[in-house]
Amino acid sequence: MRVRANFGRARFVAQPRRRAPMVIEPLVALIAVAALGWVAIERGYVEIPGFEMPEVASGHETVARHFSLCAGSGGTCVIDGDTIRIEGQSIRIADIDTPEVRDYGCAEEKALGDRATLRMLELVNGGGFTMALWDHRDEDMYGRKLRVLERDGQSLGMMLVAEGLARPWGGARQSWCG
Repeated sequence: MRVRANFGRARFVAQPRRRAPMVIEPLVALIAVAALGWVAIERGYVEIPGFEMPEVASGHETVARHFSLCAGSGGTCVIDGDTIRIEGQSIRIADIDTPEVRDYGCAEEKALGDRATLRMLELVNGGGFTMALWDHRDEDMYGRKLRVLERDGQSLGMMLVAEGLARPWGGARQSWCG
């Protein structure tokens, strides 16, 4: 406020308030546009010549990486006997079902699930393998890529089945207890 003299008496004149520079709104808008652009490019709605989205191997590409047991999100690791992660992307090994290691129904399921997890870790670290689409479906309802892992024409999942650590995927989970 400014005080102005007016024939001997003080008078207060209200000055318009200055607005602080807007930074948050344009920043949020920029982030939203960037995210939408990323999704459009990733899903193939928009193509930019010379630009390729990083992606997890699909089709019949060879994967040759070092896997560890998953300790959190991200990375390249084995989550359990039928789920791995490559650079943060979850891959559901689609041709098998293995016992649960988190939401297990009994102690026997947990023990068998732990064995299946360790065996899958050995298999994926045993050399390059390919990932093939499963039944023409790319993802499951949880956003995991559905793939069959193969080495030298043999399914890594079916190796677990042959060793009694998994069963062929039949379309629905079944109990591993009793």
